[in-house]
Amino acid sequence: MTTIYIMWLRELKRYFRSKSRIVGSLGQPLLFLLALGYGLGSVFAKAGQGNYFDFLAPGIVGMSIIFTAIFSGIQLIWDRQFGFLKETLVAPVGRLNIMIGRTLGGATVATLQGIVVFILAMLFGFRPANWALVPVLLVFMLLVALLFTALGTAIASLLEDMQGFQLIMNFLVMPLFFLSGALFPLSGLPEVLAGLTTVDPLSYGIDSFRALLVGAAHFGLGLDFIALAVITAVFLGAGSYLFSKIQI
Repeated sequence: MTTIYIMWLRELKRYFRSKSRIVGSLGQPLLFLLALGYGLGSVFAKAGQGNYFDFLAPGIVGMSIIFTAIFSGIQLIWDRQFGFLKETLVAPVGRLNIMIGRTLGGATVATLQGIVVFILAMLFGFRPANWALVPVLLVFMLLVALLFTALGTAIASLLEDMQGFQLIMNFLVMPLFFLSGALFPLSGLPEVLAGLTTVDPLSYGIDSFRALLVGAAHFGLGLDFIALAVITAVFLGAGSYLFSKIQI
């Protein structure tokens, strides 16, 4: 338990020490939120879909979480290249505890990033439909963050170079984001596209955020939770196994 806490605290310290990382990671979510939220708002309203900014905000919160969570795997490769990971792995502690601590730390950072974007959205006019559900939202945000941090750790455990990780992540993250329904409603899609959104784990995260914040869900909050919990457990298991196989 002490090892888990130390690794969790280490990830938090890394986050708060890097002011440029905090500010830089807000640029893309703000661009999407403002440029699309206000730019396409009139089109969305004319289509009879209501306020596009309110529809978009939960999706951008999800976007900030997945980008921060999945790219936390870079820290693992960084530690591997500079020898910090070797020092950690040769310590008389279980690799599982190290992996869990790193994953919890990365998920906490990603959740904090999502909270910051949520607050910024409120500054620009977004308001939750029911404030009493905001604490539940935090639980789902952490669950989504755990899922994608575990995925990032699993992939980083297989790679040794940072450029390769970034290429794979960009190839993976953008389709996950664009197929999640963050930018468009999931109802009425062509059959092939609807099938892809159904197998996208981020779809269930965005859907849960939208259900809790604006009261509109495509899959239903219960199915969202089950899907996220199961996929998170699978990725945590895969990440733990691959992390335990790292050669030093």
